[in-house]
Amino acid sequence: EDLLQFIQGPDFPTGGIMYNKKAIAEVYKSGKGPITVRAVAEIKERPKGKNQFDIVISQIPYQVNKSELIIKIAELVTEKRVEGIRDVRDESDREDAIRIVIELKNDAAPQKVLNQLYQHTDLQKDFHVNMVALAGGLQPQVMSLRDVIAAYVTHRDEIVRRRAQFDLRKAEER
Repeated sequence: EDLLQFIQGPDFPTGGIMYNKKAIAEVYKSGKGPITVRAVAEIKERPKGKNQFDIVISQIPYQVNKSELIIKIAELVTEKRVEGIRDVRDESDREDAIRIVIELKNDAAPQKVLNQLYQHTDLQKDFHVNMVALAGGLQPQVMSLRDVIAAYVTHRDEIVRRRAQFDLRKAEER
């Protein structure tokens, strides 16, 4: 619990929001478990239209292919598993991060559509953590975060001690 104030969770390169701090705390305690990551999506009202909304996705979970995600959303609309989507556009450019715009129909409930997308696509994804490390007798073992940090500090202590002994031995030989 006290480690959560310093290490809030793993950092994924494509971003996303991690849900359920209790699950992260459990992963840190036991060394394994699931972490749920959601895309960062914002519901925005269109400037010229009243009650017309877009869902703008600016970050997606790690290991989710953006083009496959867009194709999956289009398939869901075609199969009528998700209602209320008029258009899906990829407005990403090379400099900025990801930007996927989902244009909604006039009568669509934006939060309901977003929840359906979380349910049926990879906009929400579970990552299963298994913190296995070689420590002590060089046997792989599942370790808690506290054990990993302690093993790392012990390892660094041994490296510094060996380097100092090596430097001392070389100096004595001179």
